Amino acid sequence: MTKRLFYMGILTGILSLFCCSGQTKKADAGLSNLTKEQLAQSIDAFKNRPIYTELTEQIIDITSDHNFLQVVFDNLSAKLPEDYDKEFESILTWNKSRQAIYMIWALEAEVNNGGYNQFYFNSSGQFYKYLPEALRLVGANKFADLTQQANNIFEKENKKITKHQDGTIEGFSKSYDDNPLNDLDTKFYELYKTENLYQIQVDYIRKNMKDFIDK
Repeated sequence: MTKRLFYMGILTGILSLFCCSGQTKKADAGLSNLTKEQLAQSIDAFKNRPIYTELTEQIIDITSDHNFLQVVFDNLSAKLPEDYDKEFESILTWNKSRQAIYMIWALEAEVNNGGYNQFYFNSSGQFYKYLPEALRLVGANKFADLTQQANNIFEKENKKITKHQDGTIEGFSKSYDDNPLNDLDTKFYELYKTENLYQIQVDYIRKNMKDFIDK
C-alpha cells in the first residue's frame, strides 16, 4: 500500500466523518473528545480494512454504501504499477468507468485538501482534461461544469498561477496569493450541499457493475 493511497483514504474518512468537504484545513480546531475518538477509530478501521485485489459481484453486493467507494478505489489502486511514473498511461488503458472513479477520487482528495491549485500542482493534475467528461459520465454535472471552469482558468492564467511554483514549499504556498482558482474552491465545497458526489458514484458503480468486477 503506497503512502499516497494511505493519505487519500484517511482524507476520505475525515470527510465522511464531518459530513462535508472543504473543512479538513480546520479539522484540528475545536474537536470534542468524542469526535477525536471517532476519528481515531475511523483511522484504525481504515488501516485494518480488507483490500480486494479481485472485485466480484458478491463483494459489491455485500459492501455497504458507506464503505463502497473505498473498496472500489482500493481495487483500482491495486491495478497500478509500482512505478508511479507509469500511473497515467496505465489508467488510460482501463475502461471509462474505472478511469472516471479513480480520477474523481484524485480530484476530491486534492481539492478538499488544498484546493484546485494543489490539484493542478500535484501529479493528479495530469488528469485535468479528462475530469469534466469523467464527472458527467457518472452524473455529477454540476461538478463537471465547475471543473471545466477551473480548467479554463488554469489554461488561460497558467503563467500567473505557476510563476512562484519553483519546486519549494515556499514557492507553492506563495502561488495561492491572488490565485484566480481560489474562489472556485469555495464553490466546490458548497456543491456538496446540492449534488451528493459520493452517492452519485456509488449509484453509478452499482448500475454499471460489470465495468468494475474482475471475475
